[in-house]
Amino acid sequence: MNCTQKMFFILHLFSFSLFSQNNDFKFENTSSFYPNEDRINQEDITWGYHSVPENWDKPEGVKIKMAVAILRNTSKNKNTSPVIYIEGNLGAGSINGIWSWLNHPLRKNKDIVLVDIRGVGFSKPKLCPNLGRIFLEILATNQNYVKDEQDKTIATLACKQDLISRNIDIINYNSKSIAKDLNALRKVLKYENWNVFGVSYGTQLAQVYANDFPNDIKSLILDSPVSNVSEYYNKNTTNYNNSLNKVFEACNQDPNCNKQYPNLEHIYYETIRRLEKQPITVQVDKNIITEGTFTYNVEDFKIAIHQALYQKSLIEVLPLLIYQFNQENKAVLGALITAFSGALGLDYGVYYCVSCAEVIPLNSISEFNQDASKYENLKGGLSFYKSDFTVCEEWNKGSDKLSFVPNELSNLSILTVPVLVFSGGFDPITPDSNGEITQSKFKNGFLVNAPNHGHAPSFSKTGYKIITEFINNPNQKPDTNGFQNKQMVNFVNDVNVNEGIFHFSNSLNELNLLFLSPFLIAVIILLFSIFIFIFSLISSKIDTKTNKILKFLIVLTSFSGLFCLVGFIVAVNNTAYENFYILAFGLSSSYNYLFVIQLLFIVLLVITILYFLFKIRKISDVSIVTSILFSCVLMCTYFYYFGFFK
Repeated sequence: MNCTQKMFFILHLFSFSLFSQNNDFKFENTSSFYPNEDRINQEDITWGYHSVPENWDKPEGVKIKMAVAILRNTSKNKNTSPVIYIEGNLGAGSINGIWSWLNHPLRKNKDIVLVDIRGVGFSKPKLCPNLGRIFLEILATNQNYVKDEQDKTIATLACKQDLISRNIDIINYNSKSIAKDLNALRKVLKYENWNVFGVSYGTQLAQVYANDFPNDIKSLILDSPVSNVSEYYNKNTTNYNNSLNKVFEACNQDPNCNKQYPNLEHIYYETIRRLEKQPITVQVDKNIITEGTFTYNVEDFKIAIHQALYQKSLIEVLPLLIYQFNQENKAVLGALITAFSGALGLDYGVYYCVSCAEVIPLNSISEFNQDASKYENLKGGLSFYKSDFTVCEEWNKGSDKLSFVPNELSNLSILTVPVLVFSGGFDPITPDSNGEITQSKFKNGFLVNAPNHGHAPSFSKTGYKIITEFINNPNQKPDTNGFQNKQMVNFVNDVNVNEGIFHFSNSLNELNLLFLSPFLIAVIILLFSIFIFIFSLISSKIDTKTNKILKFLIVLTSFSGLFCLVGFIVAVNNTAYENFYILAFGLSSSYNYLFVIQLLFIVLLVITILYFLFKIRKISDVSIVTSILFSCVLMCTYFYYFGFFK
């Protein structure tokens, strides 16, 4: 065999070897990740796992699986350039947010590809899915920042040790590997290119991907972008302070907000000083916090307000929330834990794999402290973020593999594809200035500023419209009037604070038939009693006066109770449509009449029972009347259970 033949044979074997390896990087269809959700399973969705090497430098080695859900476009068009979404919270999966994509206007003509990056969500293996729950338990205790940080570090190192014991190579859970995963997924799904949509830290992953595989990108959407990871922590306190000041100023300029929540800035800082001396302990569901209590200290208050700045609907209730903290309304603050508990539902194993190798080394605790020292009233900034320095210092010990290599992004400046950048005016973590900096990186970039939004403004009706128009006409400057024409924040005013509304709305949402079945039976009995007794009162001429009075009282009592129930259901639904977070506090004062009718129902019930007991010997059908009155009492008991009377 001559040299040419030998070379040909070697190359042939090499190409065959590559083909065999690539065969391992396959897409396997699987059943729905939500087998019990009929609403999702009625949709045209392809579910599957994409197998990739854990270490891309050793493609023949250990394989891991990324979970993928492909929502087929509703127009049934063949789609060569879908939208692939990259979730923002490091450690959160994209598929978990599938509900918001079911009716997204983009889906009319584009397939939507949701992928849980390596190590998170439905992907395999999971790294540390329970670490967020442990963090919440730590925050729930009444201890100082130093102890919180120590406990957080211990829990995180236990997570790392578990990964090592499972032979998970944490060095390979990084942005570069994720970019290679996405490139391999595009190939195995046989898409020529796709529209890449990243939010929050997902924008950093998207930028690494676009830099390393520019030919994969048809267009790029970056919402609430990370413009420079070296400032992600260093300017954390400044970004928070600036967003707070915008809220204080907006409320001050709004006559209704300023009237109902005067001196909002003073109240905020007064609450910080008060919580330093006297934390607030509230009761919470034991399914959320094992001990059944959560103690708000000053650090918890600051991070709660910080997280509220993320969403427009929460910004609108922020003055009310600050006042509830100040007034120590324990019922509302307990409900707040339920509302915010999902924010810690990340796989923090992936979070620290990426953050400790790619972000923290570019930031410094000294610069964080220097920035925080500018704002004396904020008492050292946000310890929740500050603690990452200590955690990562320990995480990075004991392994030479964890040496930091910055992500190269120089190719972005020569990227010619259209890029759409969103930023929110109240965003406390990726401020609107990030939008301008990010847009300037690209030759063909468009900036959309949403002055009255916080984080991720693309997830709004106006944002949906802009993105859809951009995908359809990517080289046309987007129409941003939908954001720009709304210059005032619609702060929520005149709320009747009542803890029962939160529990009642939760029961409606969960619809536990076993728990609610007695209530539903009582409602059915009352409905029948109204119709039967009205008919009897109208048609019967031989009934006694005592029976007629009792029937009349029962009709009034039953009707007032049912009217109250239906009214609360309608009020909750209307409020949820307007702003879901209002329900954590109560209802608009425009629904105050429902509480009056509820009181009327109780008064009528007492009168009817007393009349029944006083005239029981003269009443016919005692057993029927007793069951009806018992149904009224049962309805009243449920109202008490929900907390309407507290």
